[in-house]
Amino acid sequence: MNPQALLLVLAGYLLGSLSFAVLLVRLRTGKDIRAEGSGNAGATNVLRAHGKKLAAAVALLDVAKGTAAVLLVRLVTADPRYAAAAGVAAVLGHVFPVFYAFRGGKGVATAVGAFLALAPLATLLCVAVFVLVVALTRFVSLGSVIAIVLLPPVAGLLFRAPRSAVLASAAIALLVVVKHMENLKRLARGEERRLGQR
Repeated sequence: MNPQALLLVLAGYLLGSLSFAVLLVRLRTGKDIRAEGSGNAGATNVLRAHGKKLAAAVALLDVAKGTAAVLLVRLVTADPRYAAAAGVAAVLGHVFPVFYAFRGGKGVATAVGAFLALAPLATLLCVAVFVLVVALTRFVSLGSVIAIVLLPPVAGLLFRAPRSAVLASAAIALLVVVKHMENLKRLARGEERRLGQR
């Protein structure tokens, strides 16, 4: 057991708990993004409520905190299990932020950031799938779910990522699918909003 690494995994959760959607929207407008639109503290809701620039800033910062959580652990250990745990911790922090009464986002951007560090080639391929699905359908939720579900097999089978990273990606994929359950139900009913709809 590596106490320093464990502390940095905890730090990864706290870093993930920094909700940039809440912080930037509140700083810019004085509003709580969780009381607007879908109520989700993520870049897509910020895009619909406040436009492209603020949404892009939120997305980039959410990605960055996922990457940072993994890289922090790598400062003290090369053990891939701790790096994978830090990635999961950052996503859990984003979804269940301790600083915001455990009401956060859906974890996709932070997962992208974490896995850009844990399994970069697999993640880039899945991001390409996300972009393709959204370009064809204009459903961000559908692109997110398809890309995250593809990540574990792509990381494990195509790119031979460490077992810990594959297991972490599977756990995060399950969490992201659960968080998108309402979106999937709306998709099935033909009621899901497309990208560009306010």
